Amino acid sequence: MNPRERRAARHQPPNPDAEAAPGPRRRKAPITVEQVIDTALDVVAAEGYEALTMRRLAGALDTGPASLYAHVVNKADLDELLIGRLCAELVLPEPDPVAWRDQIRGVCVQMRDQYLKYPGISRAALAMAPTDLEILRVGEGMLAILLAGGVAPQTAAWAIDALLLYVAAYCLEMSIARRRSARDDAAWVLDRDELLRRFTALPAETFPHTIRHAAELTAGEGHDRFDFTLALMVDGLPRR
Repeated sequence: MNPRERRAARHQPPNPDAEAAPGPRRRKAPITVEQVIDTALDVVAAEGYEALTMRRLAGALDTGPASLYAHVVNKADLDELLIGRLCAELVLPEPDPVAWRDQIRGVCVQMRDQYLKYPGISRAALAMAPTDLEILRVGEGMLAILLAGGVAPQTAAWAIDALLLYVAAYCLEMSIARRRSARDDAAWVLDRDELLRRFTALPAETFPHTIRHAAELTAGEGHDRFDFTLALMVDGLPRR
């Protein structure tokens, strides 16, 4: 099903046969797409993205899975709606040829902060060919910023893909690390002191550089590494 058909299907009336089928109690109030998105985000915020299935979402909405398909064609369609909602929260600046580096980093930071509100949700953005207008709005805004900074069009196009991929991967890794650290047997994942001890206890003849630079390898607080990598990527664009 192509994107146009997916969008059209969302606005079709529910299948009467599906609604008449025997089953659990169904809610009487009609469901809207906005309710679907709101409820899905609530599920992700409370339980993580991996818990979000069409069946789980239907339960949270007090309806049956079949009823959802009048609004959301499939899980991929739902994923796009969720990422579109997060993108709608981003404020895009008026492109400034002088401040373009700070501007593009600012957009990425906003995207990071949106993803981190909903553990694991950045997985939904991976391998997506978006048609949602809010997602496309962010891409358009990022492209305008890079072009204003004198970045060549092809370089700008691929840079946007690389930047958004990095933001999504960073947030996904953070959500995985936090989930693991919640288990007693994996709390060291986010414990720098423990990681430092493990590095310095390695055999010196095999890992001389790791031992010598264990402090550097484990350095960084908060989003220090994110900021470093983002600056590394952005600062290299004019040289392409």
